[in-house]
Order: sequence, then structure tokens, then C-alpha cells
Amino acid sequence: MNSAVETKPADTPIREAHLVQPRILPPTERRRRLIRSTGTHALLIVLCVVFLMPFVFVFLTSVMSQQQALTRRLWPAPFVWGNYAEVFRFEPILHYAWNTVVYAGLATVGVIVSSVPVAYALARMRWRGRQVVFIIVIATMMLPTQVTIVPLYLIFSRLGWVGSLKPLIVPAFLGDAFSIFLLRQFFLTIPEELTDAARVDGANELQILWHVVVKLSKPAIAAVGLFEFLYAWNDFFGPLVYTGNNPGIWTLSVGLQLFTTTHRGTLWDLQMAAAVLFMLPVIIVFLLAQRAFIEGVTLTGVKG
Repeated sequence: MNSAVETKPADTPIREAHLVQPRILPPTERRRRLIRSTGTHALLIVLCVVFLMPFVFVFLTSVMSQQQALTRRLWPAPFVWGNYAEVFRFEPILHYAWNTVVYAGLATVGVIVSSVPVAYALARMRWRGRQVVFIIVIATMMLPTQVTIVPLYLIFSRLGWVGSLKPLIVPAFLGDAFSIFLLRQFFLTIPEELTDAARVDGANELQILWHVVVKLSKPAIAAVGLFEFLYAWNDFFGPLVYTGNNPGIWTLSVGLQLFTTTHRGTLWDLQMAAAVLFMLPVIIVFLLAQRAFIEGVTLTGVKG
């Protein structure tokens, strides 16, 4: 009997915990939240439609005939899917695409390989003048590409690299200020206890960088790689300056711009079809890597 009486107080808090009900909002507060949520979603839908309209226009024009593309009609009747095959007959799109893949792929690898160690040295290693060097690196971001294009062109011309993809790929292996900044900010969010524990276990700086920092920074590295790939894929100024005299190494951006100048008149249907083919690989890459890209961008800049 005594034992039964003693167990009742212990059961009482458990029973009371199950009886706790969620707080019910008053009708005015619920109505206010519903209106706020509806307004937010409506605004986002409108902005989404506004951003998608140019892409929809380009796609619809790409499946029109040449006569339809010159009219005010927005909906093709009928759909001319043969425009995409016609583009390959007018220009060596596959060759341009291969040159672009080589340029974008090697430039992405070069930026990652060169920027990760520099960002680690600026974020985790203690050495005199670190902050001064970081400020100098950030200051280079304020220099437009056109400011340094003349001396760079003279250097690459004396090296015999003009007319090839080397002036576009080799500088990527020397680091990129924006990528270094992005990676440094992410490295600062990694707890120092992890790197200190690796030092206690006898790991050197390269081992810490590879086995600890890089493995924890995959989202940021993926974001940097995607940024560089998109930049190289869409780059027009660099390939036009360094490869303009050699059609064999033209990229898609240069080939797309010269598409209208090498044919009589403006073939709007084929021009838009070529634009869709130009954008399609970038869209696919972004859709496949958007999770790592968003995670890497949102986690940078939390500390430091």
C-alpha cells in the first residue's frame, strides 16, 4: 500500500506533460499571419514570372519559323523543332562547346586548387602581415578587367600564348580574389578545436587542410567552383581578346555573337535556338549543384 501511494506523485508530472496543449492564436493574429503569408507568396510568384518571361520568350522564338519570328505573335504555330538541328548546320556548335568545356573545366579546377591553400593561410595560420595581405587581395577586386587587359595582353603576346586558351586558363591557377574571400569566410566558421586536435595528433598544416578543413568545406568549395564555372562559361571579353584571330578555339559566347555577323540578315529563330543550347548546360549544372551552392553561400560570412 505504501509503495502504491509513493508512486502517484512520480506519475503526476508525466500525465500533466501529456495534457499540455499548444497555444491557440487569437483569430485576429491568425488572420494577420494568413494575409502576410499570402502577400509574401504572391510577391514571390510575381517576381518569379518576371524573371522567367525572358527565358520563355527566347524558347518560344527558338521554335518559330523565320516568318513567325518577325511578327508580333508570341505563340508558335506550328512548333518548328528543326531549328535546333539547323543551328548545327550553320555553325560548329559542338566544337565551340568543347572549347568552352575545356576552358570552364580547367579554370574551375585552377581556381579551387589555388584559392583553397591561400584562404586557409589567411584564415587559420598565424603569421606577420596576414591582415595586410588579405586587404591587398580584397583590394584587387576593385580593379576592372579592362584596367589590366593591356599589360596582360602584352605579357601573353611575348609568351606566344595569344591565339590559344592559355591566357584564359593559366591565370586561374594563380588564385582568384573573390574565391579566396569566400573560402576564408567559410574556414573561419570551422571550430578551432578541430584543427588544434589535429595538431596535437601530429598532423602538419597540409594534412590539416586536406583531412579536416577541405572535408568540412565541401559546400563552400562547390559554391566557388560553380561561380567560376558560370563565369568562364559566360565569359565573352576574354575569349574575344585572346582567341579572336583563331576560329578553331572560339568558345560558345564568341561563336554565338558572331552567329549573326557571318550570315546574311538576322535569323532570329536560329539565334534564339543557339541561345537555348548555350544556356542549357549551365541550367543543368546549377540544378544538380544548387543544394551545395546555396548551402555554401549561406554559411559563408557567419564569422569574421
